Amino acid sequence: MLLRHGETEWSRSGRHTGRTDLPLTPRGEQLGAQTGDLIRGRVFSLVLTSPLQRARRTAELVGLVDAEIDDNLMEWDYGGYEGLTTDEISERVGHPWTIFDDGVIPGATPGESIEDVAARCSTVIERAMPFLATGDVALVGHGHCLRILAAVFLRQQVRFGSQILLDAGSVSVLGWERDVPVIESWNRSVR
Repeated sequence: MLLRHGETEWSRSGRHTGRTDLPLTPRGEQLGAQTGDLIRGRVFSLVLTSPLQRARRTAELVGLVDAEIDDNLMEWDYGGYEGLTTDEISERVGHPWTIFDDGVIPGATPGESIEDVAARCSTVIERAMPFLATGDVALVGHGHCLRILAAVFLRQQVRFGSQILLDAGSVSVLGWERDVPVIESWNRSVR
């Protein structure tokens, strides 16, 4: 199960929020608390969360108080594009920009390639797989990282993640049908 953190000021305004550690907005707190209804009754054998406060707080609000920190669930390091909107970046580069196709540039942090993020996601999946024998696994994190994680799990090209929308405060479920990885439900929220 993938849980994207609730709304922050930057997610609401469309600013790329990678490693900047922002709190949830009051609406993000409310969404987080309501999202707990979507996972009630599930038994989790492993709960992992990004170390960033917006993900940790979302885990708490939905009732996943025993979440373990996993740095591999951190959001994509946007490097020089941290805090900018897609329109601002497109204006700077002189063409319509997308992170999945064009990547990032170094800034206050070095930034990451899409392949770097996919490698981290593969590590999370490998860590989680043994725990699925005894229950569900919950992964609490961020939009771009979780979209890439889904693409890796589904054995798709990593850029497939650009085609699956993931809203703040949403729950998605990945699973199997006859040993084929599938999306059981995607981008569910209480809105």
